[in-house]
This record gives sequence, structure tokens and C-alpha cells, in this order.
Amino acid sequence: MMKPLLVCLLLAMMLISCQMSDKSALQTRSNVQLPPAEEEETLKLYFSGDKKSATDEVWSAISDYVRGKGLNVKFNVYFIPVGDYRDKMLVMSAAGDRWDMNFDADWLSYKQMAAKGAYMPLNDLLPKYAPHLYKKYQELGTLSAATVDGSIVGLPWTMKMNQRPYAQWRSDKTKEAGLNPEPHSIQTIEEVDAFLHALKEAYPNEKLTRTLPMPLFQLRDEWVDLGFHGMGFYLNDPLVQIKPLEQQPFFMEAAIMAREWYTAGIINKDIMFDKEDGAAVWRSGHMYFTLQSHEWVLANQGFADSSFTQESSLLYPDRKFVNRTPLANVIAINRNSAHADRVLRFLDMLETDQTLYDLVQYGIEGKTYVRDGHSALYPEGLDTTTSNYMEWGGQWALWKPGFMRENPTYGKDFWTNEAEFANAPNNVDSPVDGLFISEDRIKSELERRDRTIEELDGNIESGMNPNPEEAVKEYIRIQKNNGLDAILKEAQRQIDAYLENKKG
Repeated sequence: MMKPLLVCLLLAMMLISCQMSDKSALQTRSNVQLPPAEEEETLKLYFSGDKKSATDEVWSAISDYVRGKGLNVKFNVYFIPVGDYRDKMLVMSAAGDRWDMNFDADWLSYKQMAAKGAYMPLNDLLPKYAPHLYKKYQELGTLSAATVDGSIVGLPWTMKMNQRPYAQWRSDKTKEAGLNPEPHSIQTIEEVDAFLHALKEAYPNEKLTRTLPMPLFQLRDEWVDLGFHGMGFYLNDPLVQIKPLEQQPFFMEAAIMAREWYTAGIINKDIMFDKEDGAAVWRSGHMYFTLQSHEWVLANQGFADSSFTQESSLLYPDRKFVNRTPLANVIAINRNSAHADRVLRFLDMLETDQTLYDLVQYGIEGKTYVRDGHSALYPEGLDTTTSNYMEWGGQWALWKPGFMRENPTYGKDFWTNEAEFANAPNNVDSPVDGLFISEDRIKSELERRDRTIEELDGNIESGMNPNPEEAVKEYIRIQKNNGLDAILKEAQRQIDAYLENKKG
């Protein structure tokens, strides 16, 4: 008979041997070494717009889901109103604030943030931690648009659209006033001007519009805004010569018309100070005329009152107009982020996982949205204006065409139609799409130019300056003295080099 102590030792050795065999078998089956447990980290995210009531609950559910997929993170999600977003992000970056991921766009702060080195270079990190997303960008060829001095500093969206302006008006109000323009009957600046005066006469005490004349004149003359300190070029110029906005003949025309509209009460008198989201103002019925894109002509506006109706007309249909750039909506990683790898792993999962995409875009089924076949709809009692999560601001940079569901805003085949519209003959890609002008050699000149834009341009374009002719002349004089010639010379040098490289 074996002694009890010897029996115990033999049993212990057998147990250890079995555990080692099981672990060895598991490693053989997976063909990888078991990784150590990943510590939880919190990712700090910033988006534009207003924070909806179920946001934290949804992102807590997203955290639970990705944790089950091997990504151990929590999310702190913050929102900044659209009207404050650009300046707030620039201030945060200058102060050295630390966050992990944010939404941005060429119409917000992206180009300024990228120029100031606010975003982390992703050349090595992107293919390593987000291989599926990287492959998609390789297929689309859009990463060059977000490349600055050889560094990938942004992750562009993957949609194709064109924002050619339409005139849009509240047709229930025009019919009520005995004004009933036919669809597509308002196509020129002169026709917009006449219509707005008639609308003001019908509704003398209402705030009519936030629309300014400048975009109409730019469309008429086929001007392209470079998103570079108030400068652009004309589409009919094969040399793509950069020019300052304030020196163009249409700038004076627009300034004079803006003053006339301001005096007549067509432009809202508080336009320079009102930070409320223009889309929300339109949906609530507190605006009667606006400029819209093809997207919002066809999409469900989500009016607060079902009696509100709208009609529209394509402006200058014979003019060329550039398609939206890949930088129209961007995700970026802050240069101070300590968790860029986890941000990229999250984005890579989003590229391949419909369940995660639904969570991020639509939220929690039954609480923030309901399914009807392939569609994602608002739960009973909720709509665009009262939504607790759906249609949250900044979601656009995370849109994935292969996963998008029809919803109350965008119906069946909506995005197919958008892409077809962008491919229309007069809707063209910019010859310098993807150009990024380095500011290193002209920083001081651009700082002076930007200060003057902030001090003077808004009052001129909004009609608040009582003498627009003299104001424009003085504005031109000051900007010349700010070092305009040096800015134009350096920017043109880079444009020419970019175009030459495209040829090769």
C-alpha cells in the first residue's frame, strides 16, 4: 500500500501535467502564444454638434461589445457645438490638451490643425493596427488627400458627394403668401434677390434667412475656395493661379448686395453672433429660405411640424462645381494620444463588423432605433428633432457605404443616387484635390492675414458694414500690407509643384 503523502504527490504531478498538456494543446490549436490580459484604457473622443441624451449609454454598450472582441476600452465622448468647434479645437491643441480621437473636416478646423502639427502621423500605425481600413484606403486612393509633408495625419471618409447649391424655400409659407415659384424656376442671383424681397414683403417681421450672397457669386463665376486663408482659384483657369478672395470682382458685388439685404431685413441681424445649428433652425421652421445641397433636397428634412413643406431649384445648372473632397469629413488622432493603437483597432473593427457599425451609428435597438427589415427607424414618439441618439453630429466620418441602413432621413438607394449626381458632367473633381499647402515659410504673413479676416471680413460679407465699397477697398489695402505677395508666391510654388507631380 502506498503511503498517503506519496499518493498526494503523484496526484499533484498528474494534475500539473494535465494542465500543461491542455495549455499546450490550446496553443497548438490557435498556433499563437496566449497574450497577456489587456489593461482597460479610456479613450477620449470629440465630435461636433449637441450631445444627445442616450449617448453615454450607447457608448457604454459599444465598450461592452468591443471588450468582448478583445479590445479593452471605455469611451468618454464629448461634443462641441458646430459654431464653436473650429476655434475650440484650435485652442485645445495650442494648450497641449490630451485626447485620443476627434471628428474634423476641411470646413471646420482640419487644415489648420494639420498645418500646426496637431494630429499624429499614422504611416506606420495605420497598416499595423487597422489593416482592413488601410486596404480600403488603398483601393480608394484617398490617403494622399490627408498626407502632409509625407505624413498621413487624417482618416478621410469614404463617400462621394457634390454640394452644388440649390435655392430652397418653405413652400407652405410661400403658398400662404400668394408666392408660388415653380420648382427649378430660380436659377440666378437676380432671381434669388427678387424672390427674397418678395418674401420679405410678405413676412416683414420674420427672420427669413442666414444665406449670404457670396456663395451665389462664387457659383456663378466658378470660383473654388481652397480652404486656405480666404484664397481660391477659378475652374476655367488651366494654370490654377491662386488668388485672394477680397480682390475678385464678385467680392465687391457680393458685399454691396449683402449690405442691401441687411438693410432690408432679409439677412438676420444677429447672423454674426448666432451659434445655433442652421439645420436645426431650418427644421424648427424659424427660417424660410436657405441654400441646400442635392443631399438635403432629396433627404427627409425632419421638419418639426408635418405641415411644413419645402421646394427647391438648382442654381446655375450650366456652371461647373467641384465634388466634395475626401477631407469633407475626417477622423484624426491627437498627437498627444497615448492610445493611438487602440483607436485604430476600434476603427478597423468598425470597417468589418456590421453589429458594431449599427451600435455606433444607430445605437441600442429598441431604445434609440428600431429595425424594419433593413431599415433603422426612430422608436415611437421620437423623430429627427427629438432623437435620443440617431443622427448625432460627427457621425459622417464613420459612414461605411456597405453597412449603411435606410433610415427616416435617407431612403432606399439614396447614396447610390448621390454618387450618380456627383458624376454628372458639370460636377467635377478639383484639379488640386489632396493639395496641402505648407505654411512653414509664411507663418507670420498668414497670422496677420487671419487676424484681418477675423476683424473685417465677417462684417463685409454679412452686410453689417455701412459703406461696403470703401470697406472692401480698405480691406484689400490692409491685406496687401500684411504680406500678401509673399503668401501668393509661396502658395503658387507649391501648387505648381503639386500639379507637376500629378503629371508624372
